Amino acid sequence: MAVLTLHSSEMELFPAIALDYASQKSVIEGKSDNTVCEYLSDLRMFFRYLIATERRIDPNSEEFNEIDIRGITVADMEKVTAETIYRFLFYVDQQRGNGTAAKSRKLSALRSFFKYLYAKKHAISHDPTSDIDGPKKRSSLPKFLNLEESRRLLAAVEGDLASKSRVRDYAIVTLFLNCGMRVSELVGINLSDLDPELTSLRVTGKGSKQRMIYLNDACRSAVRAYLSERMELDPKKNDTDALFLSSRVQRISVKTVQWMVYRYLDAAGLSNRGLSVHKLRHTAATLMYQSGKVDIRVLKDVLGHEQLNTTQIYTHVSDEGMKQAMDSNPLSEIKPKKD
Repeated sequence: MAVLTLHSSEMELFPAIALDYASQKSVIEGKSDNTVCEYLSDLRMFFRYLIATERRIDPNSEEFNEIDIRGITVADMEKVTAETIYRFLFYVDQQRGNGTAAKSRKLSALRSFFKYLYAKKHAISHDPTSDIDGPKKRSSLPKFLNLEESRRLLAAVEGDLASKSRVRDYAIVTLFLNCGMRVSELVGINLSDLDPELTSLRVTGKGSKQRMIYLNDACRSAVRAYLSERMELDPKKNDTDALFLSSRVQRISVKTVQWMVYRYLDAAGLSNRGLSVHKLRHTAATLMYQSGKVDIRVLKDVLGHEQLNTTQIYTHVSDEGMKQAMDSNPLSEIKPKKD
């Protein structure tokens, strides 16, 4: 029931069937708090849509956002049809401006919820999502920094001599660019997760699954430099086992890391590229695959992906690679004769 105590004030605003579902996802299936909260947020909108439709409340009004959903029951879910869900998806597309990714996530939440009610609890007689196809996703390449841009970002951090957290921030950016870990994994690292020789560290990924990440020379050097400062901090403060600490000597937060990365992207002249902390994960994966020639199956394990097809997004061919392919064509040297 851990997830319920983490957000108890908000959880009180959900119906019992949603709370039971949240407990199933968190305790039994081991889903992260973030994942469960995202699913509950999507369910809340769906519940409000059902009530608004029944009561003829304008779904674009302020009243919609104040609808009390605690009265939603299993009987209400029994009435839901595939057509109901199609109308809801049309609503979030047209009225909420949801793109393909947002609609896919909402449908995923509904599928998971109705599957729980139908297959796990046997509380409803049918699963209205069973025959619904997901929105077609447009294939797009991940955004990432090239090698020179990555060096610029590191130089921006290293050159910020006025920052008291420069050594810490440099270690964080180095781990992102070399290891491809998620920001949630980074902030969760404890001192006890580090190998004494700094050859590897343990991270906890999605679904509380742990994996080992092996550190290269750049990572060892950056982490070792930070540890020499880290050990001088007051050991009586909270979160003394956390590797990366904030200025308050507490475990650093995801938002603090995000803010720091945005600041240094701006300092490096890279702020107009739509980049983010997660794009540094894309950068590490792309550099390892394209420049390091890392096998895709090895890269899958490094990134902590469950499915190989998730990793295959990084097998895209670089612009330089395509240029070289064109130049390697034996016909590339045949030119028109001069008159």
